[in-house]
Amino acid sequence: MTEIFGDFIEDLPSGTEYLILGFSPASIPLKQRWRNNGLSADFLADYLTTFFPGSDESASHLNKKAEIQCAVSYIANELLENAMKFSAETQGYPISIQLHLNSEKIIFVTTNSICREKLDGFQAFLKRLSTEDPLQLYIDQLEKNAQEGSSSASGLGFLTMINDYDAKIGWKFQDMNGAQKAIAVTTMVQLLL
Repeated sequence: MTEIFGDFIEDLPSGTEYLILGFSPASIPLKQRWRNNGLSADFLADYLTTFFPGSDESASHLNKKAEIQCAVSYIANELLENAMKFSAETQGYPISIQLHLNSEKIIFVTTNSICREKLDGFQAFLKRLSTEDPLQLYIDQLEKNAQEGSSSASGLGFLTMINDYDAKIGWKFQDMNGAQKAIAVTTMVQLLL
């Protein structure tokens, strides 16, 4: 089984600069890595900004560079948090985050596993995301969280990426080497420069 939702690119553009970080569930429990997500996200953002020319010190260039750094840090942190929060730890499937840079966009790619029991609810959210207004979904979810308390599966991170950063997001779901209890999920976020 392979299913794709949203804006997912099967073959990444060639000739891009990239960085890949991997996290092994066998070394320490992924939930204990939670506090390191922000550090990893900031590292990715700092790494990325080294590819922007430094000779232009104008205020607009510096503001754009800071804006991109902030967006990369936010998106990477959200992707890592989701990957670790929803990963099927018992499968031993590693989590990775990739950052690809070309002249037009930054592409984030995370991979992790998800329990089959959580699959239907997640895909139902993705279907709503593709057919409904993301801003209205965001407002509705904020109101729901205020009434019921925050939800661990609210989708606010994805909705913020779309609404605040104009990101394009896609997902790919695949069976994991015959494993019946988990699915490999790849999340892709494209951020135009």
